[in-house]
Amino acid sequence: MAEISGGEVIARMLQKEGVEKVFGIIDGTYFGFYASLHRLGIEIVTPRHESCAAHMAGTYARLTGKLGVCMASNGPGVANLLPGLVVEQADGNRVLAITSARRPGIMYPDRGGSYQCFDQSGVIGKIAKWSAAVSSFDRVPELARKALRKSWEGRPGVVHLDVPENIMNGKVKADVAFWAQQQYRSVTPLTPAPEQVAQAADWLVAADAPMIHAGSGIIHCNAYAELARVAELLHAPVTTSWAARGMLSENSPLAITMPHVKLNHKVRNDADVVLILGSRIGETDWWGKPPYWRNPAEQKTIQVDVDADIIGLNKPADLGVVADAKRFLQLLGDELARRKDAIRLDARKARVAGYAKTMQEDRAGWDKALADMAVPMHPAHIGAVCQELFPEDSVLVADGGNATIWAMFYHRVTVPNTVVSTFKFGMLGAGTSQAIAAALARPGKPVCCITGDGAMGFHPQEVETAVRNNAQVIYIVLADKQWGMVKMNQQFMLRPIKTMIFKHLDPDETIKADLGEIEFDKLGQSMGAHGERVADPKELKPALQRALASGKCAVIHVDVDPVKHMWAPGLIHFKKMHEEPKA
Repeated sequence: MAEISGGEVIARMLQKEGVEKVFGIIDGTYFGFYASLHRLGIEIVTPRHESCAAHMAGTYARLTGKLGVCMASNGPGVANLLPGLVVEQADGNRVLAITSARRPGIMYPDRGGSYQCFDQSGVIGKIAKWSAAVSSFDRVPELARKALRKSWEGRPGVVHLDVPENIMNGKVKADVAFWAQQQYRSVTPLTPAPEQVAQAADWLVAADAPMIHAGSGIIHCNAYAELARVAELLHAPVTTSWAARGMLSENSPLAITMPHVKLNHKVRNDADVVLILGSRIGETDWWGKPPYWRNPAEQKTIQVDVDADIIGLNKPADLGVVADAKRFLQLLGDELARRKDAIRLDARKARVAGYAKTMQEDRAGWDKALADMAVPMHPAHIGAVCQELFPEDSVLVADGGNATIWAMFYHRVTVPNTVVSTFKFGMLGAGTSQAIAAALARPGKPVCCITGDGAMGFHPQEVETAVRNNAQVIYIVLADKQWGMVKMNQQFMLRPIKTMIFKHLDPDETIKADLGEIEFDKLGQSMGAHGERVADPKELKPALQRALASGKCAVIHVDVDPVKHMWAPGLIHFKKMHEEPKA
């Protein structure tokens, strides 16, 4: 028997799982863990804040399909990690958090006055899928296996293992068995029953107006080709949750894209049979309720999810299938191919053509803003120019309130899984670190991060992390020196008539909604990034071309018109979304 630390046991188990990167700030309380990671060739990526480590782990998992791992030291490190874990759980990204804790003799429960001590597992257990605290070295392998098992079970989210520093760092003589993945967790996708596939095919073939709604479950099972095949066989329009935008290329005539909110409502009301894949049908999907969706008594619903708790959660399911969405789509596609002569396509094609006409009309209206060449610039230009300059398969990270809306309305997603944000939580500031993880997950491709000056102010220090890790992230900061979305809401609450007439209020008519200036281009330069500032739309494209040509991290400070920036498209729908549907 050799001497081994608890930290090394965990590190070697992660190596068995194929983990290549761990995100976190190094600290002596888990030296036995991160020193073992380093020795085993697992890269440690160190941000400047633990919350950013969680966002990095979540983004890395989302873009690679691997397990995202982050770490934090006991007390303040774990406290800093919490905001990131809340977001990654809400957004459904597969994150394993490894934390150190004070020794068992003074913790669980706190002896009273213990230094850097709080109920770490108890707190994280309230927000995560699962959390456990290790009580002895002997239980490290068992609980680590359970943590890994939980990470891959059901809907992705946050799993947490808390390990006392004396167990993490202390070495004991032990003969530890390192099991293969299939020895402690299922590695076979959940397969639907044949009769469920046949029933779904019966309804979809016979339907007058079938449609598909895809959630981010499609991302986690990598089912893009299978989704496209089924949609094309059925000639069924595809809507998505916010987090699943682009699961079907937006070049496809079947893709009903997220910004066309009214059209999404129409498609969901037209449909007599709906296939829902990997989505909870939550608030951003209007809970699946009328008037935004057809009355469930008039609309057959097939819901497929790897998590049984999701079936019929918000919208009643006529056929609930607990299965891997990719496996279901493979079998359904084969069944539909056998029945393709029975599928009545003419009416479906006419309906989809009508949807395409509506999207063209919407786009023509939105694109009128691109003729506005005033200084400071209209924010519509940013998404459009980025669409033109960045490679088609570059990742777009959208961070902020109105900045995210402008990015979403003027950027087309043609390659699946190339959009990252915090769609289910709306967390400002996550984008700086998400973009770095995207660059590490997709090496060789520049990452476009469109953010607001408010959001960028949360974690601007991560520019140095990007520079240090040679991550080519182009941060484009839409600067209007205000909390734009908040200010718009205040204006309608305080002076609605004046707001409608003049589009804005005087500075003294809103409450603490204005910000001072940060010169983000110079801030970026101070950390080693390429930096430029533009206000004229004619100068935006050349500035971005220079940033891309630099081959390194860049920060482009873009002065946008503060009034035009506030009036982002679709805000009325965002407000209505927060109202419980009356039906």
